[in-house]
Amino acid sequence: MAFQNKNLSVIAYANGFTLWHYSAPETLATISANGYFNSVKTLMNIGDIIIINGSDNTAIKKINVTDLNVTTIALS
Repeated sequence: MAFQNKNLSVIAYANGFTLWHYSAPETLATISANGYFNSVKTLMNIGDIIIINGSDNTAIKKINVTDLNVTTIALS
């Protein structure tokens, strides 16, 4: 299954930072793959945080946006 807009929501927004939530019946690895969120690349910013609820696990990750892809990175 591919990215679905209806499964993405904004929890909070302030000063250019967005806290996102995404839930889908796919594995966390699939949702976290490079490029999964490319269709909403113009909405996401470097440093945004996303809570991902996959079919097998839940994670909180940081968003990174490049010219090519949106990627999710483990919080450090």
